[in-house]
Amino acid sequence: MNKLYLLSTTTMNNIDVVAKASEFKNKGADGILFMEDSTNDKEHDANIGALIEIKNTLDIIFYVSGNVKRLEDVKKYLYAGAAGVVIENDNPVKEEAIKRFGEDKVLDPSDIKVLTQNEITFLDEASTGLYVLESENYYEIKSILDGKNIKTTSLKPKFSFSDLKTIDMSGQKMVPVIVQDYRTSEVLMSAYMNEEAFDKTVYTGKMTYFSRSRSELWVKGETSDHYQYVKELIADCDKDVILAKVHQIGAACHTGNRTCFFNEICKADYNEENPMKVFENVYDVIMDRKNNPKEGSYTNYLFDKGIDKILKKVGEEATEIVIAAKNPDPQEIKYEISDFLYHVMVLMAEKGVSWDDITEELSRR
Repeated sequence: MNKLYLLSTTTMNNIDVVAKASEFKNKGADGILFMEDSTNDKEHDANIGALIEIKNTLDIIFYVSGNVKRLEDVKKYLYAGAAGVVIENDNPVKEEAIKRFGEDKVLDPSDIKVLTQNEITFLDEASTGLYVLESENYYEIKSILDGKNIKTTSLKPKFSFSDLKTIDMSGQKMVPVIVQDYRTSEVLMSAYMNEEAFDKTVYTGKMTYFSRSRSELWVKGETSDHYQYVKELIADCDKDVILAKVHQIGAACHTGNRTCFFNEICKADYNEENPMKVFENVYDVIMDRKNNPKEGSYTNYLFDKGIDKILKKVGEEATEIVIAAKNPDPQEIKYEISDFLYHVMVLMAEKGVSWDDITEELSRR
């Protein structure tokens, strides 16, 4: 780790873990150290479920410490989305976990340093790694650390608002902003920034705009919790428009739609060639068949027969790929891989696994 990461820490039992994680994220924490202190299987499973929900809904790293009695416990934490699991040196599971998951996924308690407000002054440019710090404003702490030339996760713009070409609107110098989902490239909305909104966006990492109708700043998600966390800000060639790539929580549009762009004016016939979109569209059809069975549907036939039939078909199609790969005709393997992926998606739907789950897991590797 070549940066300094500020973590908050909390126990997991008897609290709304997801709400707590969201609170820490909004305060600017880079991540969370969860103390998994469940006393029975029911509590343990509930905590694992909460970790999965955090992974699926919040853009924040987290680590887990506690209740590691066997390798399966480490696997559950990591598969739930943990960036790492803290294991004591005298725990016999530790060596096995390192061999199975790698040293970067298994942390020693000493890898996470506890930091007080007073100790911030003793940090220097060589300070990197994970630090637990309790604070009401992690943005302010990171600003102090940036001033000491300590690398943090804060956004550091390569040029200022004054370098942009602005337009005069509502008595303000503003720049239009196009907002895009950083993973899918879906265009979510458009808005305007003045200099104060720009500076606050960079400082907090949350998209902040200037409302022309209300003549005031507004943080996207402040009233709805549908925050937009900045991944990247890019100016166009003339520096008169900003493209913001964000992690969108919930819906971007005030109507409740995922995107503000849903009023179709006209549309030409064209093939959708975005690979991820194709996967998602097929998966959506499969899920629709599961939720709304259609007579004569092969997909419903598989769901009706159950998991054993689905697994049998996945295995058969995998074998067909192997056979096709020995054939010099490349078209055959294309068809067999397509059949295989379809049946895998049926399996995903049966087990409640989405393409978001798969792509997130792959990106972590």
